[in-house]
Amino acid sequence: MALMTSPLTKSKPCLFLPFTHAKKLGSPPAILLNYGHYNPKFLPLTTNKCKKEKLSSLLDASNKNYSSTKKALQVVADAGNAPLSEAEPRNLGKIFLSDVVVRRRRQVFWGRKWNSSDIVNAGVISAVHFLSLFGPFYFTWPAFWVALGIGIVTGLLGITLSFHRNLSHRSFKLPKWLEYFFAYCGVQALQRDPIFWVSTHRHHHQFCDSERDPHSPTEGFWFSHITWLFDNNYITEKCGGQNNVGDLEKQPFYKFMQNTYFLHPIALGVLLYAVGGFPFLVWGMGVRTALALHITWLINSASHLWGKRAWNTGDLSRNNWWLALLTFGEGWHNNHHAFEYSARHGLEWWQIDMTWYVVRFLQAIGLATDVKLPSEVQKQRMAFNN
Repeated sequence: MALMTSPLTKSKPCLFLPFTHAKKLGSPPAILLNYGHYNPKFLPLTTNKCKKEKLSSLLDASNKNYSSTKKALQVVADAGNAPLSEAEPRNLGKIFLSDVVVRRRRQVFWGRKWNSSDIVNAGVISAVHFLSLFGPFYFTWPAFWVALGIGIVTGLLGITLSFHRNLSHRSFKLPKWLEYFFAYCGVQALQRDPIFWVSTHRHHHQFCDSERDPHSPTEGFWFSHITWLFDNNYITEKCGGQNNVGDLEKQPFYKFMQNTYFLHPIALGVLLYAVGGFPFLVWGMGVRTALALHITWLINSASHLWGKRAWNTGDLSRNNWWLALLTFGEGWHNNHHAFEYSARHGLEWWQIDMTWYVVRFLQAIGLATDVKLPSEVQKQRMAFNN
C-alpha cells in the first residue's frame, strides 16, 4: 500500500536477493517489482540488460491497476537495476540464522575521506557508549528511574509515536502544540533531528532493501545496524538528499530543531548533572541513550533478518515479537511495511503495541484525529494467498 499523505506516494521498486529465492532462480539475479503492493511478482532478469518489452507485458498482466507502466520501468532502471560490476561479488554469504544474502560490503571506516558530520556522529555515539561504561559503578535507584522515565518519554512518545508514525507516515494528526512537544521528546533521544530522521526513513520505505536503501542488511548486518550512520556522503548518494520532507522544512519549528539540534541534549545533560550529579548523567545520558540507540537500530537490522512474514510486502521485513516488546510495538515490522500508513502495527489482538495504545488513548480524548488503519480489502490485497 502506498504511503498516504506523505510525499512518497509513488511506486516502490524493491531489489533484493533472499537466499531461498536465489537457490530457486539460479545464477541470474532477481528483481521484485512491487507497485503499490498489488500482486508483486519475481521477474528474472538477464545479467547484462533489462528487457523492457517483456517486463512491460508482465507488469500489465500482473497489475492492471498501475496506469503508467513505462514510467514504472524507468523508476526501476533508476533505482539500481544495473547489474553488479564483474569485479564486485554477487554473493558474500548469508547472515547468521537468516536466509538473507549479503550482496556487497561497504567499507565505512577506511579508504575514504571523513567529513565533519561523520566525525561528529561517530564522536557522539562513541562518547555515549563510553559514558555508559560507568553505569555499574555509579548505580543508584533514583538514577535508574530517571533513565527509565526519560527512555520511555523519548523512545515511545518521541521516536515511535512522533518521528515514526506521526511525522514519517502521517498515520494520524495532532494539534500542533502536541505534535511539536512529542517531536521535541524525539530530539532528546539523540537520533538526529526530525528532518534527517524522517527523510531517511521515507527513503528506506521508498527503496526498501534495494540498492538505494540507506540501511539494508543486504550490505551486511553491522552496516544496517550502525555503520551507515558514519558516512553521510554515502547516505546522500543513495537517497539523493533530503528532498522528501517539504512538509517539515516549511515549518519553522523543525528548521530550528535542525539548526540547533545538539544544543538540546547538551542542555538535558547539564540539567541532569545539576539535579543528581554524575550518576544522573551516566544513567540519564549514557546508559539510557546507548540502550535506546541499539534497540532502535535493531529495527533496521534484526527486523529485516529474523522473524516471520505475515504479508507479501516484497521486501525483507519480518515480524519479531521480542523486538516488538523492546520497541513499543515497532517490531511488528512486516505488518508496518505492508500498511505503512497504519497507526497500528500490532494488527492482531495478541500483538502488543504500546505506541498504538497511546495513539488510541489520544484519539479517545479527542487529541488524535484522522487515525489511519488498514481495511479488510487492503489486507486481502497484501495476503500471501492473493
